[in-house]
Amino acid sequence: MKHNQSSKQNQRIMRISETTLVIGTDIAKRNHVARAFNYRGIELGKRCLFTNDDNGLNNLIAWASSLQKEHGMNDIIMGVEPTGHYWFPLYHFMKCRGIEVVLINPHHVNKSKELDDNSPTKNDVKDAKVIGKLVIDGRYTKPQLPEGVYADLRVYMNQRERLNLDLNRAKARIHNWLDRFFPEYTQVFKKWEGKASLITLEHFPLPQEVVQAGETSIVATWKKNGVERAVGAKRAALLYRTASKSIGLTEGVTAAKHELAMCLEQYTMLSRQLDQLMELVEALVKQIPGAEEMMSIPCVKLTTVAGFLAEVGDLDNYVHSQQIVRHAGLSLRENSSGDRKGETTISKRGRCRLRALLYRVTLTLVAKNPEFRALHHYYTTRMDNPLKKKQSMIALCNKLIRVLFELGRKQKKYDSTKVLGPHREAQLQIAA
Repeated sequence: MKHNQSSKQNQRIMRISETTLVIGTDIAKRNHVARAFNYRGIELGKRCLFTNDDNGLNNLIAWASSLQKEHGMNDIIMGVEPTGHYWFPLYHFMKCRGIEVVLINPHHVNKSKELDDNSPTKNDVKDAKVIGKLVIDGRYTKPQLPEGVYADLRVYMNQRERLNLDLNRAKARIHNWLDRFFPEYTQVFKKWEGKASLITLEHFPLPQEVVQAGETSIVATWKKNGVERAVGAKRAALLYRTASKSIGLTEGVTAAKHELAMCLEQYTMLSRQLDQLMELVEALVKQIPGAEEMMSIPCVKLTTVAGFLAEVGDLDNYVHSQQIVRHAGLSLRENSSGDRKGETTISKRGRCRLRALLYRVTLTLVAKNPEFRALHHYYTTRMDNPLKKKQSMIALCNKLIRVLFELGRKQKKYDSTKVLGPHREAQLQIAA
């Protein structure tokens, strides 16, 4: 692996030739800075200050073209530090004009900014120079932004995450309201999100209103709004008895009713939007080859596969599943020196959403999937180098990546015998 990384960096260095104009660009929200260098790191011309709009980017193109002609350069490569989302318009603009844009790790910029002046000073002009020098050293990566259906899928899944956060906040506000004005409500409806419960909260939110309406009126309201089974006179009687003994607040009830109505409206709207969004996601996932086979894994459903593909993109862009492991930040790192051997941990240099998704799914697989449960038992109880539980979970996350990659690339159904393998299956039997 290290030899492969060194070979790739050599290729990136060789990409910078005597006729390559290297531009380091520091991106902000409105105003950007660019500085140009040749392949030896000698700065060419003055820095370029440009704005984040069409005129500013055209000025950047004109500045780069003039330097290119003046110094006899054939091509241009532009380095960008991908902080925030402000670099996307610049990347799209340059890509449409045939200029190669590469990405510089912000961590590398931060660590190497003191090499020239031995000072922790940070500003846009200095960062542009640091970015340009890192490009010359081959310490850059080529952006792999999702395209087509994968781009839509990533946007949808990002929206889903935001909707889930908003929906959880709305639920928490309703819980807070019930704790103040009707704390006994969950004794009647264990899940307040049920149909009959939502109807009750809409028409009789306060204990006083439940008592005033009476059991018969409550049952009639349920039936009128389509509640046919499971909830009837017995539940209405329990609700009436509970409301008559409620210890909830009795002051500010007019404003409280308005507050609950707004929370319920928000909850209903977010739930509807989430359902509509998942219908769109399902339609997109059906278009992706291998997605159906990935969902053949027990306990792996639409949300998992959609989230995985949204973060990873087209599986054909990867040669080996280990690339996805590194992409997720699940590759191992150690901190050792001399005779001291430090603890081995994951790098966490990758997509945090992908890492979190894999860990959540692995928790479910260990609990419900026989093969992953057996592997977890083996990893934590084997005689040679037993793993701690969390270490085993990380190993199983990597295993899940390999399984998803194999099923998606080869479009094969899940086979439990191949997950364990003949030798591992025998070991698991001995361990059991």
